[in-house]
Amino acid sequence: MMAPPLALSLGDPAGIGPEIVGAAWQRLHQAGPVFFVVGDADLLQGDGVIVARIDDPLQAGAVFESALPVLHRPVTVPTQSGRSDPAHAASIVAWIEEAVDLTLGGFASGVVTSPIAKAPLYQAGFRFPGHTEFIAELTATAPFEGTRGPVMMLTSADLRVCLVTIHVPLERVPGLVTTQKVIDTARVAHEALQRDFAIARPRLALAGLNPHAGEDGTLGTEERDVLMPAVDQLRSEGIDISVPLPADTMFHAEARAHYDAAICLYHDQGLIPVKTLDFWGGVNATLGLPIIRTSPDHGVGHDIAGKGLARPDSLIAAIQLAWEMVRNRARP
Repeated sequence: MMAPPLALSLGDPAGIGPEIVGAAWQRLHQAGPVFFVVGDADLLQGDGVIVARIDDPLQAGAVFESALPVLHRPVTVPTQSGRSDPAHAASIVAWIEEAVDLTLGGFASGVVTSPIAKAPLYQAGFRFPGHTEFIAELTATAPFEGTRGPVMMLTSADLRVCLVTIHVPLERVPGLVTTQKVIDTARVAHEALQRDFAIARPRLALAGLNPHAGEDGTLGTEERDVLMPAVDQLRSEGIDISVPLPADTMFHAEARAHYDAAICLYHDQGLIPVKTLDFWGGVNATLGLPIIRTSPDHGVGHDIAGKGLARPDSLIAAIQLAWEMVRNRARP
């Protein structure tokens, strides 16, 4: 039986989302994977994009080759490219919620989210740091056989990184990197690599917090006091994880060949190597959820919205990764 299509939420209507969604469909409409959009169909017209308004996600496959399938959910306030408006927040949030609900209900195989601008959402009362935490709450009561996240994974080329802390000031990182948080992140990553990436025996590399991974305690003691107890516990559970490694020597090609994912302790420690390796094609995947969720690894691009400059590479990679994860979860 063919898996249902992917659900794609349109994101900020004033950003580059509508452009890259249309461009992604133009690249994928013959070979797939099949997806449908939850959003305003009128924002997707033009530039060679043919839109088909559908009433049921399961209609997407029949029209996908010739038209971009859209569950038309119009914005209530006119949109101007490059200018986010808190008045769009209700629509943006509703698009995400519907995409998640359809996936939980079996009408979609997974969710791909176009970028959102957080500031106007916060102005409208949105209380989550971003997509990751919001979708985690939306799926919190759904059945799931595994260790729950959410854990943010970024992928590009042959590198996967999982973050212990995400969008927090650097000065707060040492206090937030606890032994239990490292254990929880590594458990989710280990299970996801098996379930979603078909890696039977995942190998994890743990980044140190301090320069030279603490240099035997002379440049910081977190490696000894916080990270090594986590390593010992994880190894006792059969999880293959390294001792804390100096972050400046663990991302070159030879080092990457020795692990399947890196556990990084803060945002830039993981995202700098990901974006250096493949700036245009990085993908954000949320691990440890009952549903599959991916997203392009970039923002809304207000400065280039509506100018024909936006590249769909990252969104296409996110769609393709989501479909790969769908197929891996379907394995016997």
